[in-house]
Amino acid sequence: MEENKEEQKLDKQKEDVQKDFKGFYASLKGFLAELLNIKQDTDKEATAETIKEGISMKGHTAWILVFSILIASIGLNVSSTAVVIGAMLISPLMGPILGIGFSIGINDLDTLRSSLVNFGVMVGLSILTSFVFFSIPIFEDATPEILARTKPDVRDVLIAVAGGLALFIAISRPRPQFNTVAGVAIATALMPPLCTSGYGLATGQFNYFGGALFLFTINSIFIALAAFTITKYLHFPMVKYINQAKRKRVSQLASLVALIIFSFSIYLFYQLFVENTYKTEATKFITGLKGEGVNIIGEPSDLIDYKNKEIKLYVFGSDYGKEEQQKWRKQLDELGLQTTSLKVLQSQDDSKIQDDIENLKNLYMNSHKMLSVKDQTIYEKEMKISKLEDELDKYKDLDIEFQEISKEVRINYQNLEKIGYSKEFVSNFQKVDTLTVISVQWNSKMRQKEKQETEERLKKYLETRLKVKEVQIRSF
Repeated sequence: MEENKEEQKLDKQKEDVQKDFKGFYASLKGFLAELLNIKQDTDKEATAETIKEGISMKGHTAWILVFSILIASIGLNVSSTAVVIGAMLISPLMGPILGIGFSIGINDLDTLRSSLVNFGVMVGLSILTSFVFFSIPIFEDATPEILARTKPDVRDVLIAVAGGLALFIAISRPRPQFNTVAGVAIATALMPPLCTSGYGLATGQFNYFGGALFLFTINSIFIALAAFTITKYLHFPMVKYINQAKRKRVSQLASLVALIIFSFSIYLFYQLFVENTYKTEATKFITGLKGEGVNIIGEPSDLIDYKNKEIKLYVFGSDYGKEEQQKWRKQLDELGLQTTSLKVLQSQDDSKIQDDIENLKNLYMNSHKMLSVKDQTIYEKEMKISKLEDELDKYKDLDIEFQEISKEVRINYQNLEKIGYSKEFVSNFQKVDTLTVISVQWNSKMRQKEKQETEERLKKYLETRLKVKEVQIRSF
């Protein structure tokens, strides 16, 4: 009897625990449903109006786009993240992309057509603006900010999806949160890839152009896909057509476009995921070898060739034979890189390198000794060079001074046709004097007396101007 009572007591306790757990689960489920519910507060009419208003790329919007692209290009050129972010805050790039996803979701053919046209205008205008900027020769350097936008990976897809979802939800609130919208514009990073595409065209580096445009395309597709998904989830009203046959055709077309975009998106995501996984495992393999003491020259990213499924190892030091290389091959297989080709390029033996280094040291020491012996000679030559440079500077000064004097003399002495300036060394075999000689040529119509008086005045002027005791005037 006691055992039956104990069993009944245990069963009752189990039932109580199950009831408590069910109650907790129901409460948690209700709390999460209320916490994450976005259907209740959605203002569908205002959301549709906001999205449609942001599609157009003309007038003020077009100029804002041009200037924001210009600011972003400057930011990329100087590697300033702050400037790039500032450009994103005023950029109207998101409008047509959201319009594409939204119009497909509600079967609105007219809005879809308008979105696609404005999307093309937006891309063309953006690339043209950045192309013009980067065509200026002083702005052609490939900065780290530019290089970071030339090759997409799987994280770009995740950023685009999260950004598109957040942006659409932010717009669909009764009072749209524009700070959130600006933050999404930063996160999705549509502008830098467009600017980089223009850079690739301007500099003739079409691999940069293709990579950056591919990154922009991925972001655009997944933002549109996110907008389409939220449109369907929130059950936005479908556009109604009077002609039922037309409505059916539009619905089928929209569904087909959505299916194509979704399929292509999945394909892109898968390809990027595979590439990212491959590079991660290959990097792990190279890092592991370095950890084992293998001297490998270069960074993993430079040694991995994903396109050709090949890893090149530039090994320095010890001579690694077939056993070691087979061991490395096995490690590759364990990491899931069975199809990868491993090429090991080895340098010469350490002992030979050490001998070369020792020879270089001895050569350096001998050269250093020879240079120390010549230090005094070099010093003397430097002193002579310095003295000659001083003399040359004096002649330069004289040249400048003579040009100024000739201009002044020309103004004050109208009959003077030519003037010369020279220094003459005169010796009486006891000492050497320096004589300042001014050669002149007067107008032939001048009378002799007038010429003498004029030369006397010129002599006094030049002695004062040149700060010398005596100036000798001579005729050509």
